[in-house]
Amino acid sequence: MSSEVTYNRIAMLRAERGISRRQLADALGVHYQTVGYLERGEFSPSLHLALRICAYFEVPVEVVFSLEPFPRLGAESNGAARSA
Repeated sequence: MSSEVTYNRIAMLRAERGISRRQLADALGVHYQTVGYLERGEFSPSLHLALRICAYFEVPVEVVFSLEPFPRLGAESNGAARSA
């Protein structure tokens, strides 16, 4: 179904670690443009590729992928800062 959307944090994880699209693509064995398509949500990865991405970043699937949009950065920590 083409209306199915999967959200991801691939670009954020790459940026945090200083990894280029090409470096990630080479590590995963895909074309660097595929990484761009994934980051922009133009392409949903196969389960196999999604698991390889998570293994590469050494994080659980739910850290990278979601069926709902991820909260904006800062939105998660605002409540914690007030209650501290």
